[in-house]
Amino acid sequence: MSQVPPLAAMGDRIVIMGPSNAGKSTLCVALARKLGATPVHLDQLRHLPGTDWQLRPDAQFHQLHDEAIRGERWVMDGNYSVLLPQRLQRATGVIILDDHFIRRHLRYLRRTLLQKRRAGSLEGNKDSVKWAMICWIWKTRRSTDRLNLLAAETGLLVVFCRSLHEVKAHYCAWAL
Repeated sequence: MSQVPPLAAMGDRIVIMGPSNAGKSTLCVALARKLGATPVHLDQLRHLPGTDWQLRPDAQFHQLHDEAIRGERWVMDGNYSVLLPQRLQRATGVIILDDHFIRRHLRYLRRTLLQKRRAGSLEGNKDSVKWAMICWIWKTRRSTDRLNLLAAETGLLVVFCRSLHEVKAHYCAWAL
């Protein structure tokens, strides 16, 4: 792990990316609380509240996303590659999280089956285990390479955490 940069160096608009169940939403809430910024969970903008992850229409999601990135101080978690260019254009810092796909599978099962309220969950929380999500975690097990390339092209400060151990080191360094 490289040295942890000061949190102030990340600026007022931080994008958190990475594969599903890597800890993006939890970090988003902790950072937003510390910085006095608005936490934005893209999954909540993409999906309808009170459903078991039913998608919003694309146009509505895009509008909600674009409204959110116009804010002055936010921490935003999620990927949604189609909207990534405008998000990165407004961002002042990028954090990319990763962890082994087996640990991410276990985290998915634990949060879905046992956690009724968690960071990033939908209002009304009607979550259930989905085979499609289990497959998605497998399919995206190497997605951080592409995210790292995209983030590096921005010229922004990029923090990459390869494991939960590294994420915890950042929590400690940033007093989250």
